[in-house]
Amino acid sequence: MNIPDWWEFALLALAAWRIFQLIAEDTILDRPRRYVTARLDPKWELFIECPYCAGFWIWVAWLGAWWIDERALYAAVVFGGHALVVGA
Repeated sequence: MNIPDWWEFALLALAAWRIFQLIAEDTILDRPRRYVTARLDPKWELFIECPYCAGFWIWVAWLGAWWIDERALYAAVVFGGHALVVGA
């Protein structure tokens, strides 16, 4: 892929933001999120819904996937593109 490095990082960041939004705030996952958080320590619920906490680790996961295999950008295009649509 001939995308400059800053575009790759921007794409991964958008994908991380979208995954965080999906996990922490999207209504489609309300029931599974309540199920999981009801069985965990209350601190985990804060972690899951905190953009500084969970968002950081989701970003690290995307970055790690990209370092392991650059084809992770293909999945990041899907989630990053969706993040642009949601943000718009």
